[in-house]
Amino acid sequence: MKAQELRELSAAELDAKLSELKDELFKLRFQQAINQLENPTRIRAVKKDIARIKTIQRDIELHGTEA
Repeated sequence: MKAQELRELSAAELDAKLSELKDELFKLRFQQAINQLENPTRIRAVKKDIARIKTIQRDIELHGTEA
């Protein structure tokens, strides 16, 4: 997901998306532990999306929504 798409979401939507991605990351790590992970690069992509959301949330916290 692109940063611009995430910036258009509300704070509640960002929280929901973050929760969803954290749950997905947990499931991917579990699959990796039992050697059933089909696409190992998906873990990296999910981690980057989580970081993007946290960065945007922090930016909003510091500068407000107009930043």
